[in-house]
Amino acid sequence: MEELLTIKEASLWATKYLNKQVTTSNISYLIQYGRVPKIGINGTTQIAKQDLINYYKSYNGNREVSWKNKLGDDLNWALSFDQYKESETTKHVHRLHPYKGKFIPQLVEYFLGNHTDDFKKEVYFQPGDIVLDPFCGSGTTLVQSNELGLHAIGIDVSQFNALISNVKVHKHDIHDIKKELQRITHSLKTFLADRKTIEFENELLGKLYDFNNQFFPVPDYKYNVKQGKINQEKYGPEKALEFLPIYQKLIKAYNINIEQSKTDTFLDKWYIPPIRDEIDFVFNQVKKISNINTKKVVSVIFSRTIRSCRATTHADLATLKAPITSTYYCSKHGKVCKPLFSILKWWETYSKDTINRISCFNKLRTDTLQQCLTGDSRSIELFEELDIRNPNLYKLAKNQKIKGVFSSPPYVGLIDYHEQHAYAYDLFGFERKDELEIGPLYKGRGKEAKESYIQGISNVLNNCKKYMVKDYDIFLVANDKSNLYPKISEKSGMKIVNQYKRPVLNRTEKDKSAYSEIIFHLKSK
Repeated sequence: MEELLTIKEASLWATKYLNKQVTTSNISYLIQYGRVPKIGINGTTQIAKQDLINYYKSYNGNREVSWKNKLGDDLNWALSFDQYKESETTKHVHRLHPYKGKFIPQLVEYFLGNHTDDFKKEVYFQPGDIVLDPFCGSGTTLVQSNELGLHAIGIDVSQFNALISNVKVHKHDIHDIKKELQRITHSLKTFLADRKTIEFENELLGKLYDFNNQFFPVPDYKYNVKQGKINQEKYGPEKALEFLPIYQKLIKAYNINIEQSKTDTFLDKWYIPPIRDEIDFVFNQVKKISNINTKKVVSVIFSRTIRSCRATTHADLATLKAPITSTYYCSKHGKVCKPLFSILKWWETYSKDTINRISCFNKLRTDTLQQCLTGDSRSIELFEELDIRNPNLYKLAKNQKIKGVFSSPPYVGLIDYHEQHAYAYDLFGFERKDELEIGPLYKGRGKEAKESYIQGISNVLNNCKKYMVKDYDIFLVANDKSNLYPKISEKSGMKIVNQYKRPVLNRTEKDKSAYSEIIFHLKSK
């Protein structure tokens, strides 16, 4: 017979088993999110002790215990959303374009939706309410608001961020997008037919395939590296040098130009001439699109494409180090890799993917309004700007005001938000507003930077208050290592009524150490 425990008994047992405090809420979370099966007997919720043991020995169970040891028992594992696959945390339009520093849609849905549990005991937003995100980024809050039947307004100082956000939430003519993508793809293939780029790249791939099979066989090579039988730091670059004459011979045979004549701009520096020529060609094709909404969608596809075609190693895609124009040993893939010589493959891949994602979102979207405005959230005249960009949403907001905020302000000294999309600003000619960023990387994390950050976020909140109902709810996601948000709330005339500390799983950065952030719930004093 299985030994069954009530929630309270399970809490006491787990506390002894793990030698750390496990609350009844922790046990309820395991049941509610299907980590352990629920057994109902005579109206009483019970669980099997063995199921608890199995969970705590599992990967996620181990990780939960380990992370709480490092980050504290106040870590709310219910907000880890570890039950979701990556395809679910990047669902439909959320992955239309890469963007550093965005939160997963499930986090937004948790606080904006009508779900309650042992941690979130109240529903803060009702269908038809208006949500504001003054640090809109790539529009996650706007997209999830639409799914939940909420209207939403975003503000972002970056013109490119606003483009991404609005493309995600606005309605589009799928047929027209397909027609323009087919036209551009056909034109690009015709353009390439007069060149030897594709032929060259195919032969290069064949040579690399043979070379890598000989010197970096799968899975033997990586196994030998792990066993210490091969020093990849020495062996890899040595073999890359052996392949280099083969590469140079093909470059000469096909007359491929790999030398940039100048490095004045981002496009000049990070794109080899064959790629740069294709970029210029496709950009001229994009300019011919007459439907402005279609042009914006295609521009996002184009931006995503050229981001993937920068002249860098696979290991340095997130943080560019130096342009690369020749074959090289790739520590990420454990073989000799090459730079890209044509955008065609990624262009076709992302074109198809974007159509699929927009079509998927169209099946879920509600008849609500969303708009991201370009501007400084500290000073923007929100309703005036909204009246220009989206009159219908302006009328609604003017009448009922904004119910609350869900946003993730920038962290101090972490990201330069304009610089992460420098290629797009260079290509489309958007005006950069780096000087208006709050807490950018280039200002560091010193005392002066922190004081500037406190003032900046406070100014944003004080400006937002003018457009909100009296009983507003503000949720801000932050990694507040320096304990700045108590000061921010004070300067904003607000109080922190609750805070949720959550583990951040599945990060894209190389540093995979235990990491948490806090969702601060603020209200008027």
